[in-house]
Amino acid sequence: MQPVFRFAPSPNGFLHLGHAYSALTNDALARTVGGRFLLRIEDIDPQRSKETFVAAIAQDLGWLGLRWEEPVLRQSRHMADYASALGRLRERGLAYRCFCSRGDTARRVAAFEAEGTPWPRDPDGAPLHAGPCATLSETEAQARAGEPHVWRLRMADAVSCCPALLDIGVWNPATGVVRRDAADPMAWGDVVVARRDVPTSYHLSVVVDDARQGITHVVRGADLEAATSVHRLLQALLDLPAPIYFHHRLLLDEDGRKLAKSKLSTPLRALREQGLTPRAVREQLGFPPGSPAMAP
Repeated sequence: MQPVFRFAPSPNGFLHLGHAYSALTNDALARTVGGRFLLRIEDIDPQRSKETFVAAIAQDLGWLGLRWEEPVLRQSRHMADYASALGRLRERGLAYRCFCSRGDTARRVAAFEAEGTPWPRDPDGAPLHAGPCATLSETEAQARAGEPHVWRLRMADAVSCCPALLDIGVWNPATGVVRRDAADPMAWGDVVVARRDVPTSYHLSVVVDDARQGITHVVRGADLEAATSVHRLLQALLDLPAPIYFHHRLLLDEDGRKLAKSKLSTPLRALREQGLTPRAVREQLGFPPGSPAMAP
């Protein structure tokens, strides 16, 4: 089977050097192992996704010299598929409606911690969900279905369905060795699998699309390494194939924080306007002339 890699940005801002590093790493590794390189636009967020940014992604990656297969998958065009996957979880009783707002959660956490005990948090530092919605009867939840709500995974029940399957293939590109690590989805609590405004979440759509596109190697930043446990669980629950994973280093700013659109990290197009060449950017990121990413 030919290896398949993907770079999957969200069109909610302009690409920066961290994105360039990830895209170039995917392309270089795909070329090294004789694989394919795909681009996917993860535009499930209807409020923040903009066509201006979609066009800019293609412009910036093309400026770097990257080429990808067409057509490019747009997640916004596949909502029915995500809704179907959510439906499978619901049919098994593994997803429930949650009516708690962020304010509700914040107040619950504050009241709990005022007693002197820290509220448990997920690997990203966010408070684990522990609201009353998980115990609502189906009749009660259905009666409130018109209210704003998300869908959450019943994590403990989900893990109990497939404990023997929950290992992650961790790939070392330098040696080609794949080791098996135990997944720990319980660390995330009852994660959101569908948002208030769309019938999916990042976690759900990413596993559906990796399977749809036949992705064999997921190469992405180290900030998503812990989330792989959730993705491996969803793959097992939905009978989807499991890629192998490599989480590359993150590029940091002068304050030691990862580059991010939300922090207004310098966009690639600004570097281009400053006179930097694609070659200079690639060399800065460790992809000098003659490397696989520079091949025609």
